[in-house]
Amino acid sequence: RFGLLQQVQWRKQTPRRTSIMLRKTKIVCTLGPASESVDTLKQMMEAGMNVARINMAHGELEDHAARIRSVREASAAVGGQLVPILMDIKGPEVRIGKLSAPSVHLQTGAELVLTTIELEGDASRISVNYPGLPEDVHEGSTILIDDGLIELKVKESGGTEIRCEIVSGGMLKPRKGVNLPGVRTRLPGVTERDVKHIHFGIGENVDIIAASFVRKAEDIMEIRQILEENGAGHIQIISKIENDEGVENLDAIIEASDGIMVARGDLGVEIPVEDVPALQEEMITKCNIAGKPVIVATHMLESMQVNPRPTRAEVSDVAGAVQQGTDCIMLSGETAAGKYPVESVRRMASIAVKAESMLNYRLEFQSRRALHATTTTEVISQAAVAPRSISMPRRS
Repeated sequence: RFGLLQQVQWRKQTPRRTSIMLRKTKIVCTLGPASESVDTLKQMMEAGMNVARINMAHGELEDHAARIRSVREASAAVGGQLVPILMDIKGPEVRIGKLSAPSVHLQTGAELVLTTIELEGDASRISVNYPGLPEDVHEGSTILIDDGLIELKVKESGGTEIRCEIVSGGMLKPRKGVNLPGVRTRLPGVTERDVKHIHFGIGENVDIIAASFVRKAEDIMEIRQILEENGAGHIQIISKIENDEGVENLDAIIEASDGIMVARGDLGVEIPVEDVPALQEEMITKCNIAGKPVIVATHMLESMQVNPRPTRAEVSDVAGAVQQGTDCIMLSGETAAGKYPVESVRRMASIAVKAESMLNYRLEFQSRRALHATTTTEVISQAAVAPRSISMPRRS
């Protein structure tokens, strides 16, 4: 991609010395029951954790506040290592409601009615939490539930109900997420719950806010206005790209944001999954050109939730993201609820170092420098770190 043949030739000629390399790619770790103790957090920091992520989609505010305190206590205990707090707010989303049983079986080919009226659902009728959904979808629209495991096709929509055919059935549990590929919803960019959580984050002095399901630059401007009005304009905003509307408005979102997260989980449900790798590389490249940090997230070492070693495909995925130019790689369930939170961090760090050792950074710098105009600030910065000889004054 950036002088590929030159990179290959350089790799052949240059010995790898990973044992003395300092890792450049940062690791974001999601906190949860598996990683909330101070002792575990200390081990994760020593293994390579750089940023602590608090997921506001789960848990109570008291739990999140306790985890933030634990991060700061652990940071002090390992010599004052700087570990920023990234607070991930839930954003606009659609979910199904309660069910009359712990789970219900949806039969492929059967009819299912989605209603905006709150009720305990069953195999024939289920509630959703978004009153505007019947107006936003139309005949032929696809509705996906539970990360795409359940697929519905809209037959008729109006009033408070949507009649659907079950294209792909299965077991369904309560409060699962709903994805609407290709549908432009009228959900607010920032919900009342998000505003409450933003104020919580300001009070806890978090460093970064990650905004979920960002669809346009105005969503970020709204969050930034809340921060500035409350004296917290220093808090950085990361936009999570998770649907086709966000992809469509990517350039404007990058400009309005302090950074971007390639949130591959929902993104791979909202768009064809085979399009995700190309979009990941596009987002990384555009962020590199704009000088904005980019995080690649979701399913990076997923198998390490239950296994002590990652799959070969996962190792290749992490290494590929590093070599594409990502600034950060993120662990989610691996550290929040997995059996091996510390080992997941350690393994991700070692993969990143090895992947970085395969890069000729001088060639990368020269290639990327050619992609955009050089600013005065960049010239001064480059001159400050450029190697140069010291000339001694001549004696007369």
